[in-house]
Amino acid sequence: MNLQLILGNFALILFVLMVVTGVIWFLDVFYLAKQRRLAADRALAEFDGRNAKLTADGIKVDRAANRNAIEHALLRQPTWIEYSGSFFPVIALVFFLRSFLYEPFKIPSSSMVPTLLVGDLILVNKYTYGIRLPVLNKKIIEINNPQRGDVMVFKYPKDMTQDYIKRVIGVPGDKITYENKRLTVNGKAVSYAPMDDYLDDEHLVYNKQYQENLTGVSHRILNNEQAPTLNLADVKHFPHDDACTYNYDGFTCVVPEGNYFMMGDNRDNSADSRYWGFVPDKNIVGKAFFVWMNLSNLRRIGGIH
Repeated sequence: MNLQLILGNFALILFVLMVVTGVIWFLDVFYLAKQRRLAADRALAEFDGRNAKLTADGIKVDRAANRNAIEHALLRQPTWIEYSGSFFPVIALVFFLRSFLYEPFKIPSSSMVPTLLVGDLILVNKYTYGIRLPVLNKKIIEINNPQRGDVMVFKYPKDMTQDYIKRVIGVPGDKITYENKRLTVNGKAVSYAPMDDYLDDEHLVYNKQYQENLTGVSHRILNNEQAPTLNLADVKHFPHDDACTYNYDGFTCVVPEGNYFMMGDNRDNSADSRYWGFVPDKNIVGKAFFVWMNLSNLRRIGGIH
């Protein structure tokens, strides 16, 4: 695992911090605190012995104040232990929540417009597609598999430090054809209902907007009439690329076992499985299900469809 991968893996950083602070906390609770108590008891016994002798000699001493000060000083946790003990439960809670329940993400690009906008803050369900070991991302408990139409977050196969979000178009065994900007899944043409044109605020152009019904899952997509169906020059070599055939009008792919075919809803402005290949099951992060904020558009809140 190289340095870039480590720095780009926030889960790994959290895990290391949790382990370090946890070890320090446990060491303090079960050993260091007892050692401080023993040291304090010895010092207080010596203090009491000296005071008893002074009192016997008729010398008056402020026994209570001095005794309390000595005990407090010797029992006080060192700063590094105090901070570790304070941070450990917080780090552990955050690690558990984002590893097994929900993880927040921010949408960085327009590849999923109009479903998701740049700057959308979303929540991703981490357990829908099975319980996975943190950091290793190895599935240990099967629950559900991704379905066509799901909006899914995954590790980009070409760079595992990057998280991508796209829509599931094909599941294992599916035959996906994309010609003249229209999908066919397992020989059945996907239906498209025209909608009002969509204004692209980023490029100040109008795109054609359609309601796509992907085998029962209805959602909006965009097409740029000026863009080609496929930029063949951008298609990269990828694992199982022999399962795909390309031409200037589009492509046909058969999704291998254990893999998924992903596309962005902004069809002509999305780098996706058309260009870099299939997404292995081991790369899955979770299912996007809720937009909870967009600082540029405070009305952006609700479910993801």
